[in-house]
Amino acid sequence: MLKRLAAIALFLFALSACSSGALLDQVSLNPSAISPRTGSANAATTIHYAVGRPANVSIYLIDTQGARHDFRTDQPRAAGTYDALFTGAVGDRVLPDGKYTVVVEAKDAAGQVAKIEKPLTISGADSTPPELLNYTVFPASFTPNQDGIDDRVTIRYYLTKPAKVDVYLTDGKNRYEVGEKKTTLCLKDELSCVGPHEYDYDGGIDQGATPPPNGTYDVIADAVDAVGNRTVVSKKLTISDGGVPRATITNSGVDWAPQGLPSLKVEPSALLVPLGNTLTFTVTVTNIGPVPIRTAGPEPGTVYTTSENFNTLGDYEQPGVWRVGLDSEGNSAGRPYPYRWQLGSSKELKHVTIDGKEYLYLMPGQRVTVSGSVRIIDKPPRINVYYWVGLIQEDVRFVEDHVEPKMVTVEY
Repeated sequence: MLKRLAAIALFLFALSACSSGALLDQVSLNPSAISPRTGSANAATTIHYAVGRPANVSIYLIDTQGARHDFRTDQPRAAGTYDALFTGAVGDRVLPDGKYTVVVEAKDAAGQVAKIEKPLTISGADSTPPELLNYTVFPASFTPNQDGIDDRVTIRYYLTKPAKVDVYLTDGKNRYEVGEKKTTLCLKDELSCVGPHEYDYDGGIDQGATPPPNGTYDVIADAVDAVGNRTVVSKKLTISDGGVPRATITNSGVDWAPQGLPSLKVEPSALLVPLGNTLTFTVTVTNIGPVPIRTAGPEPGTVYTTSENFNTLGDYEQPGVWRVGLDSEGNSAGRPYPYRWQLGSSKELKHVTIDGKEYLYLMPGQRVTVSGSVRIIDKPPRINVYYWVGLIQEDVRFVEDHVEPKMVTVEY
C-alpha cells in the first residue's frame, strides 16, 4: 500500500513539474548543417523540442534576406517532447544553399508565446523540381461504358528526373486513382525513372468497377522527388454516358425447334434434325444495366449454314459489341460461337450517329426477342451433338456461356 501511494505521489509530482515548467525548452538541431540531395549522408535534420503545457507550435526558417519560410504552422501539441524531420523542403521546393535561422515558436491558451532560435546551414541542395514534359490527356472527353467507342483515355508525360508520381482525377471533393501505367521504362522502383510514361485509363470498367460519375474533372499528375521538390500539372477530362453495361438472357430460357419439322420427335431431352435441315432457337434479352449497350448485325432471323460464320457474312467481331451466339460440340470454326445475331431488329433499336457513322443501341430496361437459325449441311463428328446459346460482349467477355445446352440428333 505504501509503495502504491509513493508511486502516485511521484506521478503527481512529475505532472506538476511538467505543467509548471517552461512553455518551450530543449530545442536542438541534429545535425546543424544539411545537404538535401539524393545519396547525401546528411540529407535531413531532426528538430527536437519540448513543450511544458498544451500549445500551438510553429516552426519556420528565416533566410539572410529576412524572408520567412513556414515549415509547420500552429500545430496543436500536448505537453511532451517532439521530433520533426526537416529535409530542406518548404512547400514544393527545397530551399537553396545558404545560412538560415530555424525558429521554434509555442503559444499557449493564455496567449503566452515562447520562441527559441537555432542556426542551420544548407549546402549542396538539390532544388531542381521534377518536370512532367508534354503532359497530355487524350481524348479530352470519353464514355467509359465498354461500347468500343471512346472508351479509353491515354495519359502521357516525360519525366525529367526520378520522382514518385501520382495520377488521379478530382472534381474538387472526390479523388479517383488512374491506376497502373501502360508503358514505362522503370521496373520495380518506388520512384519513377526518367523517360516517357503512359497510362491507359478506362474508368475502372475493365475491372467491373463503376466509373466516376458523369462530369468534368481535373486529371492531376503530382510528382515528388526524393528530397521533396514537387511539380503538379493538370488537364481537363469530361466523362459522359459512363457505367457498367449489363444484359441477360431472361430467365436463361431458350426455345428450340427443328424448323419445318414439328412432327419429328425423339427422346424428350433431344431434338431430331435430319442433315440438310434447320435448327432454330429463340431467346429474350434484356438490358438490365444503367447504360445503352451497342449491338450489330446480322439481324435476328438470319439463317446460317454450318459452313458459314459471322465473318463469312461480313459481320466481323467488333470490340464492345453485344450479340447472341450459337455454338456446338465439334465446332471447327476456330473460335467460340461462330453463329451470331444482333440484339433485336434494327427498327427496335436506338440509332446513334457518332463521327458520321451510325450505331445501334439496346437501351436500359429494353427487352428484345432474338431468333437464329443454322441449316446443318455438314456431318457432325457424331450423330448426337449438343448445341447451346451464349450472350457475348465481343473482345470483352462471354456474359452468359453454355446457356441451356440441347442435344440434337442429326440424322444422315
